Amino acid sequence: MACAICQTRRPRRRCPGVGGDICTICCGTGREVTIFCPLDCEHLQDARIHEKAPLFNAEQLPNRDIRVSEELLESNHALLEFLSRALVAAALETTGVVDHDLRDALAALIRTYRTLQTGIYYQTLPENALAAEVFRAVEGAVDAFRKEEIELLGMSKTRDADVLGMLVFLERVELDRNNGRPRGRAFLDLLRGLQEESSADASEASPLAFE
Repeated sequence: MACAICQTRRPRRRCPGVGGDICTICCGTGREVTIFCPLDCEHLQDARIHEKAPLFNAEQLPNRDIRVSEELLESNHALLEFLSRALVAAALETTGVVDHDLRDALAALIRTYRTLQTGIYYQTLPENALAAEVFRAVEGAVDAFRKEEIELLGMSKTRDADVLGMLVFLERVELDRNNGRPRGRAFLDLLRGLQEESSADASEASPLAFE
């Protein structure tokens, strides 16, 4: 029996991404490059421990004019939690979404919320079709979050500036975690892991309960 990819070397492990047995070399070179790896693959998870994301130039960091302080993060913990969950849900429900698509969606959401700072709403939908699906899902989730605030508190205390700040924070986390692979989902994997940790202790209550 030969590796399902190279058809040359002896297979050493099962690859759920190709539905066959592959060699370690093809696993290492194809992982999240030519292979769309399931997030729960044990070999992918093991690789996550050792991989290092490519360094990016801080001088080229987008939206550097928006300051995201510890105070802002602490005061908007529930919103950040909710946005993270919305991103994970949208990514997992849209076939083929990878970290680069999430980056495009976040960039478009940030541009849209920047327009709100001027008092004019202008939606800048991504040209990337997968990113556009994520964009719509997250935008709808924010509306739902605010409606629930109104139902529970009698008002919405979430400002557009708060949403913008949390989106910029998530964009920076994506830039830090993106492993540079064409089909990489290290950022999504991070958010998913944090969500699972939170769910282990949280009830099925409203997202506002995370405050």
